[in-house]
Amino acid sequence: LLYSLRLLGTGLVFGVITGLLTGILIGWYSNWNYWIDPIVKLLGPIPSTALIPIALSAFATSFQASVFLIALSTWFPITVLTNSGISNVDKSLFEVADTMGATDFQKIVRVAIPAAMPDIFVGIFNGICSSFITLITAEMIGVKYGIGWYINWQRQIMGYANVYAGLIVIAVTFSLIITIFFKIRVHFLRWQKGIIKG
Repeated sequence: LLYSLRLLGTGLVFGVITGLLTGILIGWYSNWNYWIDPIVKLLGPIPSTALIPIALSAFATSFQASVFLIALSTWFPITVLTNSGISNVDKSLFEVADTMGATDFQKIVRVAIPAAMPDIFVGIFNGICSSFITLITAEMIGVKYGIGWYINWQRQIMGYANVYAGLIVIAVTFSLIITIFFKIRVHFLRWQKGIIKG
């Protein structure tokens, strides 16, 4: 489980960072949108699990390949929803920022990102769900450690009680991760209290 969490955490960090950066660039700059958006639309819908054979042959270790696949599965929903959130920010907010002499960077950091935060968190939630599926699939196919590998190993030796135990561990772990995520979301979106329900 610790191995799986380390793998998941590493992939999520890379996926969230690249997803946010790509989404901000596409949502804010028209030039970046012109060049990167078609690539996102082309690569994004491909399930990352379908790229497992390619990733395992392209990277030196199965750990690196799995990190790449998890990051890829996380990157797409975060990119799309960050882009959507920033593109749909009320333009009057930017006009106010302009009258106060804000630079482009200040408008992105102080206006666009906070206003797009609800969409960004939806993207991160979808990314976490996708990454967990990718993690378990990658471990069952290529990685030699982790809870997914353990379940597959026990299935092969017909240790079905251990398979069920592994599935319970996965369910509990994912539930805890999502609970922690929603606590973080509530903290960052506390300004919405009384404005948006849920």
